[in-house]
Amino acid sequence: MSLHYTLDFEKPVAEIEAKINALDLVAKGGPPPTPNSVPSLIDPSLSAADAAKEAASLRKQHQQALKKVYTNLSPWDTVRVARHPKRPQFRDYAAMICKEFVELHGDRRYGDDPAIVTGFGRIGATKVLLLGHHKGRTTKEKLECNFGCAHPEGYRKALAKMKMAEKYALPIVTLVDTQGAYPGVEAEQRGQAEAIAVNLREMSRIQTPIVSIIIGEGGSGGALGIAVADKVAMMEHAWYSVISPEGCAAILWKKANEQTNNLAAKALNLTARDNKRLGIIDEVIKEPIGGAHRDPKAAAAALEEWILESLTSLKKYKRASLPDRRYKRYRSLGKFAESAEAGA
Repeated sequence: MSLHYTLDFEKPVAEIEAKINALDLVAKGGPPPTPNSVPSLIDPSLSAADAAKEAASLRKQHQQALKKVYTNLSPWDTVRVARHPKRPQFRDYAAMICKEFVELHGDRRYGDDPAIVTGFGRIGATKVLLLGHHKGRTTKEKLECNFGCAHPEGYRKALAKMKMAEKYALPIVTLVDTQGAYPGVEAEQRGQAEAIAVNLREMSRIQTPIVSIIIGEGGSGGALGIAVADKVAMMEHAWYSVISPEGCAAILWKKANEQTNNLAAKALNLTARDNKRLGIIDEVIKEPIGGAHRDPKAAAAALEEWILESLTSLKKYKRASLPDRRYKRYRSLGKFAESAEAGA
C-alpha cells in the first residue's frame, strides 16, 4: 500500500499505511515487527486473526483519513499532487485505455520530440488519434523528454498528426501534462513561439472533434498548444494556468519559496474546481480517493468514460460546424456582466 514517496500533508495517512502493512504481515503468518522497525507501532504479540481484524478496521480509518486530506487540499498542495512521481502519465493512460495503439514519430521538418507522443488507436470501439505530453518515468527518460517540456518539433509533430486525423475523419484526444514549453535557446532558434501559435490557429480550424484533458500539469502556452478543443476537462487533482506557481512567485515577489508558492498558487485560481467555476473547462473528472497515483486503473476508467461520452455527444454536430462552435467557446472565455450601482 505504501507509495515510498510521501507528501508532508500525507504523513498521518502514511503512519496508518505502515500499521496496515505490518498487520497484514502478521495476519499472513509472517514474522512480527521488531522493536526497532518503523511499523513497530502494533503489538508484536497479536495473533494472525486479531491482526487481520485490526487491519480491516484500520483500512476504514485509512479511507476516511485520505478523503479528509484530499478534500481539503490547498492550491499549492494540488500542484504537488499533480507532480507526484507515481502519478499516471501519457504512456500509462495510453496502455490502459487505448487498444492497438500505433505510435507515429517525427515532424517531417527537424526530428522527433519524445516530450509529445502521438499515435492512432481505439478507445472502446472508437478509433482516435491520441496525443499528449509525456514526462518520463526513469531519470534517463525524463532527460530525454525534458520532463514533458516540448520543443517546437513536438508541437509540429502533433499538428501534422492532427491534420492526418482530420483527413481520415477521426476524432482527436489530447492529454496535457506539462509545466510549459521548453525554454531553451535551441527551442527559440527553431521557432518555439511560432510553432505554438500555428497550433492554436490550426486546431481552431480542424474539422473533426477534439477533446482535451489536463491529466497533471497544464502550464502556459506549452499546455494550450495541444488543448484548443471542443470539450476540455481536468482530472480532479490537476492544475491549469498561464504560469507555474514558482514562475509567478519569482515575478511578483522576486523569490520562489514555500510561502510565495502558496500565495501564487492561490492567486492563479489554477485548480480544477477554479477552472470549472470560471468556465475555462467543461468538466472535472473525479479521481480515486487519494489521487490517481493510488489507483491508476480507476483513474484511467474515469478518463475513458469521459472521453467516450464527450465524443458521442460531439457526433451530432456536422464536421464543418465544429470550428465555428470552437471559436465561440474560446471567445466566450472571460465574459462578465456589469450592473449599475444602486442609486447611480
